[in-house]
Amino acid sequence: MAEDWKAPEEKEAGDAKSWKLLEKTLLAGVQEQRRARRWGIFFKLLTFVYLFGALALFSPMLKFGQGETSAGHTAVIDVRGMIVDREEASADNVVGGLRAAFRDEQTRGVVLRINSPGGSPVQSGYIYDEILRLRGEYPDKKVYAVISDLGASGAYYIASAADEIYADKASLVGSIGVTAATFGFVEAMDRLGVERRVYTAGEHKAFLDPFQPQKPEETRFWKDVLEVTHRQFIESVQQGRGDRLQVDSHPEVFSGLIWSGEQALELGLVDGLGNTGYVARSVIGEPSIRDFTVQQSPFERFAKRLGAGVADRLAVWMGMQGVVLR
Repeated sequence: MAEDWKAPEEKEAGDAKSWKLLEKTLLAGVQEQRRARRWGIFFKLLTFVYLFGALALFSPMLKFGQGETSAGHTAVIDVRGMIVDREEASADNVVGGLRAAFRDEQTRGVVLRINSPGGSPVQSGYIYDEILRLRGEYPDKKVYAVISDLGASGAYYIASAADEIYADKASLVGSIGVTAATFGFVEAMDRLGVERRVYTAGEHKAFLDPFQPQKPEETRFWKDVLEVTHRQFIESVQQGRGDRLQVDSHPEVFSGLIWSGEQALELGLVDGLGNTGYVARSVIGEPSIRDFTVQQSPFERFAKRLGAGVADRLAVWMGMQGVVLR
């Protein structure tokens, strides 16, 4: 009995030691779990980096799509979607495919397979100029534009640099015009009681601000800018198409209207009706096709799926990314 009896102070000291021991045990378990988790995350990241490193290493082999091979072939480069920077049909991608196709000694002719509503005049102009340069450097290799569903505005700008243009009878062709669109929120701001405060250095620095009223002189100025861009577009198309365009009898060719492939043939916007296979077989005389379209790397495709570039795409479709050929 005497041995079992302990003073209250001794009991409290023993309890404290027991709790400290239990606390250390629990903390050690938690720390061990954290370490295990960290190592698990580390090895997962290492595996992720290794896989994408391997894909990046082998992606140059996948840079240009492969097709049938023979003593000669028809080279094909796709122009698909909006012609804007960092997109599939950007100037860098299309020009890269064109240069590779022309350099290939087995290329008998080059086809631009177009399905695009247009896009940036800068990107379209870059491709147009490069087509003319390559035609001059390789005079024995002709370039043919083949429009599938749509070859409008900036896409037609590009097509007009080719030796000949072909389309389906139901393709949509033309839209030789320029547009720049935004929104006006002035009345909405007034109704909400929101005051817009803009500080600028330069009298017209904020002239495209959608939250401020338009000024007549600034509207006229902006229309002049679009007219200059439209004139440049028209001059390029005339240079590429020459006397084939029926402008005298159809001045609306440059009005921004769009026509079916059958109508475009009558207007001189295209040279014939046919698809890529027809042009390769019957025009170029080389039915074997090799695809020189610059392909996105696996990492780029993965990034796209995660939403990279969504803001740029929205800006283009909402008309808030500068001038667009349409």
